[in-house]
Amino acid sequence: MKPFALLLAAATVATTATLAPSIAMAAAPTQNITGTWTTSFESQVGTQTYTYNITVANGALAGHAKSNLGEGDIQGTVDGDKVTFVENLHYQDMVLAITYTGQIISASEMKFKRDVAGQGGEEFTLRRQG
Repeated sequence: MKPFALLLAAATVATTATLAPSIAMAAAPTQNITGTWTTSFESQVGTQTYTYNITVANGALAGHAKSNLGEGDIQGTVDGDKVTFVENLHYQDMVLAITYTGQIISASEMKFKRDVAGQGGEEFTLRRQG
């Protein structure tokens, strides 16, 4: 009986070790966030109103952001309910890198914090349009 128990224990350890790397892979998005999203928030330069057109394929996020202050392309990733991307905002003859980190709350809502060129930023909620 002991040899069988040892064999079973060894098989369990081998199976766990084999499966562990697949668990470490990026999680599938909790929701499909491809589409148009909008928000409005207060910042150091006044009220900003944004529209984001987002496309996600195989965990890679791409798209375009347009605000009342400028616009630029966005690129990032989606890992489970975590979303990160960088907007390269064209503003007053400069390109500002704005880093976004957020979470998918539902099919129609995401919450974000952004950092404007390393100088801090705002927290806000995106809402799906359409």
